[in-house]
Amino acid sequence: MTTPGPDAEPTGPTAAIRDRAREVLGVTGRSDAAPLRAVMREGAGWYPLVAISALVVATELYGFAVVVLGPDIARSLGISASTLAALLSAKLLAVAVATLPMAALVQHRARRAAVCVVTAFVWTAVAALTAFVVGPWGLALVLVVDGLATGSVRVLHQPLLMDSYPTEGRMRVLSAYQAAATGGSVLAPLVVAALSGWAALTWRGTMLAVALLSLAAALVAVRLRDPGVGRWDTDRVRAAVRHDPGAGVDDPVPEEHRLGFGEVVQRLLLIPTVRRALVAQAVFGLLLVPYTTFLLFFLDERWDFDASQRAVFFASTSVGGIVALRWFAPRAERRFRRNPADLVRLASWLLLASVLLVVPAALSPALVPMVLLFASSSALGATVGPALAMTMFSIVPARFRPHLAALGGIYLAGVGGFAGALLLGSLDRRFGVAGALVGVVAPGVVGALILRSAASTVDDDLDRMIGELIEDEAVAERHRRGAGDRLLDCRRLDFSYGQVQVLFGVDLHVEEGEIVALLGTNGAGKSTVLRVVSGLGLPSRGAVRFDGRDITWIDAERRLALGIVQIPGGRSAFGPMTVLDNLLIHAHSLGRGARVDARLERAFEVFPRLYERRHQTAATLSGGEQQMLALSKAVILEPRLLLIDELSLGLAPKVVGELLASVREIHRAGTSIVLVEQSVNIALSVATRAYFMERGTVRFDGPTADLVGRSDLLRSVFLGGAAGDGP
Repeated sequence: MTTPGPDAEPTGPTAAIRDRAREVLGVTGRSDAAPLRAVMREGAGWYPLVAISALVVATELYGFAVVVLGPDIARSLGISASTLAALLSAKLLAVAVATLPMAALVQHRARRAAVCVVTAFVWTAVAALTAFVVGPWGLALVLVVDGLATGSVRVLHQPLLMDSYPTEGRMRVLSAYQAAATGGSVLAPLVVAALSGWAALTWRGTMLAVALLSLAAALVAVRLRDPGVGRWDTDRVRAAVRHDPGAGVDDPVPEEHRLGFGEVVQRLLLIPTVRRALVAQAVFGLLLVPYTTFLLFFLDERWDFDASQRAVFFASTSVGGIVALRWFAPRAERRFRRNPADLVRLASWLLLASVLLVVPAALSPALVPMVLLFASSSALGATVGPALAMTMFSIVPARFRPHLAALGGIYLAGVGGFAGALLLGSLDRRFGVAGALVGVVAPGVVGALILRSAASTVDDDLDRMIGELIEDEAVAERHRRGAGDRLLDCRRLDFSYGQVQVLFGVDLHVEEGEIVALLGTNGAGKSTVLRVVSGLGLPSRGAVRFDGRDITWIDAERRLALGIVQIPGGRSAFGPMTVLDNLLIHAHSLGRGARVDARLERAFEVFPRLYERRHQTAATLSGGEQQMLALSKAVILEPRLLLIDELSLGLAPKVVGELLASVREIHRAGTSIVLVEQSVNIALSVATRAYFMERGTVRFDGPTADLVGRSDLLRSVFLGGAAGDGP
């Protein structure tokens, strides 16, 4: 049990606060659901759903037109089925690549609606240009450009809908959007059938007609506006857990340092449910391109379907998806409200059933059973998307949903889809198109089983996200009370090396101008705490705030620029380089315009022995001199917070005394210090406050004078030996 300090605060949300926040996010533990009409009135009305649905129908229209007319396009341009599959893979890859800049484009400004509208006009132009291609390279170009524009669909549509409507009806809204996408799958084949069959247009004429329909959809969406990020979840959770109900929703939280795209991705990949879902998507993506291509040629070769008949087939099989979504949406809404993990389990079983139905469909000797089986497979598969989106988007911060959607596209199409085209694209030459359809079922089964495993982590990840929102509100309340920010504030840190967890809910703070000692038994996790603070390790749970701003997920080099410097134990100098070169490397991080000469002069003034050894390689220095070189890093960089790991390890008492004098001088210059030390006496001689850790948890925090009286804790340090800290 942690001994509370004089200004201790609650270390985590109570069960009542957490349950209140879960209810705001739509997880009530009950199977109730508000009427959809009421949800629409409370939200942004019907227009955003209609406009975004029109856009997804337009992109489905073009995509299916290319697929359904694929054999005709291939014969006209003189390309094979495998070449067409490769070109379709290139489009999927373009979609995956486009998701990255799309997510980055909307990361800091709410302009998702504008990007959606602009890209709709781009793919409208692409649809028109497709009618004029004369060879495989021209087809490749228009498909890739269409894929780049279509990236906005995957990244922005569903996050935009999530922010347009309250949590009580999101599952039904997402299902309606999926039904519109599936409706596009119905409309596209019918349009192709009408144009190529009844109107007797060539595939080129059909593409021009598709471009006109796409233009109409883009015009429908021109009034679309971005509602802002987190209106129905982030803001409502903060309001629900606020101690002062009269405080405004917009009361400030110190703005976090803006994360780069890579930092956001690192954060998302630390969420267990996200990791498993992405792996499942990558595995399932293996069948994506081969399945579509083999199905086209299966209809063409096995059943001798022409373009209009293939169009009717896809329309009839897609109708089942619309019916299934209409039945599925309210039931999935109630299941999510009762327990989101149940919805993930249901989605995995539906995906498994959808994939397995392909086997009897491909082997069916009769036409009607074949169509019914493929229709059933399509219907079950259509329900998986909104269920997975609802769960995944609910366990990540609202501002990171486009990034999660981008990752999903990369894993599904960029990893799975492209690999599937390469690895499985030639199955038809070995086993025929029917055998190839059966063969691509295997990765779908594996993907469904991996997805099911994600259900076990959903609840914990939802609570983790809620904890972050509650922490934001706690900081805002502290500001409303007029309390200042601590220099460093670590809350409820969990950290693991692989599958081995070494930190368990660690709380630690440092005030401006403090020297804090971090003590404990060997292997207690003291060095790991320093790694998390400096950014060398990212926590699986908890937050790190520096000067009031959240830095939990920013990279280590950016923390250096903020004024956080770590001196690791025993690994603090570049041995083959000279002392002067080591100092210049540290100075290099100051950037242009820094007074490097003055910093070097100051370092040599504090450590005159280093000046004598300035042309000597660091590896030839004594242990004490190497530690002086390590401490000179702080003199060069003048950090606000210095993290020192095992300063006195293996050094003579006289040398340690000299080093401690240097530490005090660095502190007098305005640097706060966290000191990890094996020697209790040394640590307590310079620190005003101490933490004691054991087995990854904090057993004590408070003034050093109070720790001196805790013989039970200090005895464990002395009995632990001097083997060095563990993780």
